[in-house]
Amino acid sequence: MTPPLSSVLIANRGEIALRVIRACKELGIRSILAHSEADRDSLPVRLADQSICIGPAAVNLSYRNAHAIVTAAQLTGASAIHPGYGFLSENSDFVALCEAEGVGFVGPSAEVIRRMGDKIEAKKIARRAGVPTVPGSDGAISDPEEARRVGEQVGFPLLIKAAAGGGGRGLRVVESAETLAADLAEIMAEAEVAFGDASVYIERYLTDIRHIEIQVISDGVATLHLGERDCTAQRRNQKLIEEAPSPVIDPATREKIARAAVALCEEVGYVNAGTVEFVYDNVSGEHYFIEMNTRIQVEHPVTEMITGIDLIKLQLQIAGGQPLGLRQEDVQIRGHAIECRVNAEDAARGFAPSPGTITGFRAPGGFGVRLDTHLEAGASIPPFYDSMVGKLICWGRDRDEAIARALRALEELRIDGVVTTARFHEEVLNSPTFRSGAFNTGYIAEFMKVQHHAQP
Repeated sequence: MTPPLSSVLIANRGEIALRVIRACKELGIRSILAHSEADRDSLPVRLADQSICIGPAAVNLSYRNAHAIVTAAQLTGASAIHPGYGFLSENSDFVALCEAEGVGFVGPSAEVIRRMGDKIEAKKIARRAGVPTVPGSDGAISDPEEARRVGEQVGFPLLIKAAAGGGGRGLRVVESAETLAADLAEIMAEAEVAFGDASVYIERYLTDIRHIEIQVISDGVATLHLGERDCTAQRRNQKLIEEAPSPVIDPATREKIARAAVALCEEVGYVNAGTVEFVYDNVSGEHYFIEMNTRIQVEHPVTEMITGIDLIKLQLQIAGGQPLGLRQEDVQIRGHAIECRVNAEDAARGFAPSPGTITGFRAPGGFGVRLDTHLEAGASIPPFYDSMVGKLICWGRDRDEAIARALRALEELRIDGVVTTARFHEEVLNSPTFRSGAFNTGYIAEFMKVQHHAQP
């Protein structure tokens, strides 16, 4: 039996590192932060019970250096490593190294991460579990003639996807059979360079869709879902605004998608927190599995706000061998929550990064307002990492109140010294289309054209 965690090494930075530190403190777990030289003066470093430098600013020498992180865990006597999101959080080789070295990992096993990280394998697992998948190839495709046959069967446009891709990378839309062979060769070459794996597969390209994901949590005995999140407001496959519950999913569809997510988890033997992602076809009303994120998601706070359940604490408890202590009927959805990802980016310049030093900072407050951030006056936003500097999450009794509260909080938020996307979020939340809830994943691109924001 796994012993309870006494200390956790947090192999991440920024707001998620601070989020895990806070959960550890509330559970009486010693928090140890592994940080790069660029982050040595950050707020998470100062608030952790202990910190250890794992390398210079470059991610490959620090936050993606698996051996340095495992060595840091061993040197500090950490019971387990919490990877947060990004970096090594879904790297099966890293988790296998933890397992080989006897270091605990707050997340699923290396084998489960490997199987679900391979999108071809994940689709096969989904089909075995009876979960609907987007029509397309049964496995990897490298032969142009075979690709053409799939295209004739499912119809154009097609989407070629890298099996090892993620985060909106490794995708190519093919409009017709004339360019299919060339597109196939190009995306395979790109996948080999980007992911070290040239395997690709083909799906029908659905154009009028929403992005719906189900939060799951399992202790290896019981697997629960905590409702859905709607992540349709995105730019170039990168999420900008997330909300829960979805403004368009009816109760019957919600239940079907949630049951599918749980069935998938049970089929693969999933343990800890994860997210099962689907596309919802606005035309047919059908839903299809696309992938599973085997880690905590950036947008997990919207689920916490509508359920009152602390997902990071549950992660830590499960990793320490404790049962969930919850039944499905204990999960109650109350109200509506919206999350705005605040990035140090200039929307008017195609979302160009805006690193620098924070010269002034004011956090919004009031009932139903949560700001997850590591910012403070004097903090540095280095150019080496992701540009997200915080997440503003607002709860309301219904969607209209959540939007009104988010707008009020965005107005209160002040981040001086860098350009952020806060004002852009205000524009989106004020738009009639967003307020209607009736939009698809192409909405932000169209909104930017109307608002005359530059596209990169």
